[in-house]
Amino acid sequence: MHPPIILLVSANPLTRSLLDQVLQHSQAGIVTASTAGDGLRRLRDSLEVSIVVCDESGGFISSEPLVSEARRRHPPVPVIVLADHGSVKHAVEAIRKGAFDYLVKPVAGEDLRTAVGRALQSVAGPLTSLAAPISAFDQLVSRSAQIQLVKQLAQEVALSDATVLITGESGTGKELLARAIHFASHRSRGPLVALNCAGIPENLLEAELFGYQRGAFTDAKQSKLGRFQLAEGGTLFLDEIGEMSPSAQAKLLRVLEDRTVDPLGDTISHKINIRIVAATNEDLPAHVKSGRFRLDLYYRLNVYQLRIPPLRERPEDIEPILLSFLDHIRRDQGCRISGISKPALEILQRHDWPGNVRELHNVVEWLTITCKDELIRTEHLPPSLHGTMPGSRSQDEYQPSLLAFGLSLQEMEKRLLQEALQKAGGNVSEASRLLKMTRNTLRYRMAKHHLC
Repeated sequence: MHPPIILLVSANPLTRSLLDQVLQHSQAGIVTASTAGDGLRRLRDSLEVSIVVCDESGGFISSEPLVSEARRRHPPVPVIVLADHGSVKHAVEAIRKGAFDYLVKPVAGEDLRTAVGRALQSVAGPLTSLAAPISAFDQLVSRSAQIQLVKQLAQEVALSDATVLITGESGTGKELLARAIHFASHRSRGPLVALNCAGIPENLLEAELFGYQRGAFTDAKQSKLGRFQLAEGGTLFLDEIGEMSPSAQAKLLRVLEDRTVDPLGDTISHKINIRIVAATNEDLPAHVKSGRFRLDLYYRLNVYQLRIPPLRERPEDIEPILLSFLDHIRRDQGCRISGISKPALEILQRHDWPGNVRELHNVVEWLTITCKDELIRTEHLPPSLHGTMPGSRSQDEYQPSLLAFGLSLQEMEKRLLQEALQKAGGNVSEASRLLKMTRNTLRYRMAKHHLC
């Protein structure tokens, strides 16, 4: 668990002071925005916003677009509205549109503390629990000496402002480690902003990173802050850094050298105070040799490197990670599975895990549908995991039933749900009985596959 982040949208700096006093004994962080537009951008771009406090007093800001955006998040983000008049009609309308709470200014500190505590409890447990020390690395479940060493080194570098480069195969948990470093650092009260360099077209990447002024290009109808400025006072996580274009690499190098950014169309350079954590699943030294990645940028990023070993190199971690996934599913959705048999565990430990922890998570989700017992046995495992182990059936024996269709675990899960719903005539209760799972678990699966 990491400390919650509160997004405060207010044109009044005194509101920030009040919120600081309310949270002075907790580990909650505050991200601020002075306009509704900036608030929307921060809500969309920040990874970990837990709740929103929107100050409508003075008539400068409307909570409606923020409430609308917060309700679209999964799970929804609660919004507390502060207003300077006590209109019952206005309060009812705000609540009807989805606001979590409505307070009239001037707001007593105790009233705001209670409202914030209730909102945080709805998403992350009681506010009082925030005062207790929380390890940002608790989510990195492990028994292996390799991961324990990675966590130890990460905890040490978190105390500095050094740029960190995290390497490792896809699905090993690089983003999770980046989050842990942020929340264990002195920047934990600031924002954690992420950008997947491979997920944004090359012609848009620089605009996302540096932002732009209105009129900077044809479609720039309003100014937009870039990820560098959105991460002010916090951490910017650049995932898949090896996919960055040569032009963006050159500009990123300058940012790392002098800590200034030049938004597109702006004539003024802006100083920034952020930490950079980058990650890649590629061989950057090889890319440097081939000319795909700048050598000077590589040295700037590789100040402190942390490598997360693939799951196949640490099979002793499979059981604790699997049990951790099951624990979360039991708590959030309802699940009867409590453990795994030794033969089934041996099968998992011999698997190559090309998708690493992400693949293991998919297998656990598959098991919550196929396993009707409290203990996972070999017959419950996906056919693709059985291989040709001694004493087990060969993969070819399983192929005619499922693998011949060439379906992924997600596709097979969806078809299983569709078949149960069809047999139940669309009755969710009957379908959950057929699948031997709770209604809540079934509804979660249906929403995941857009079946409701």
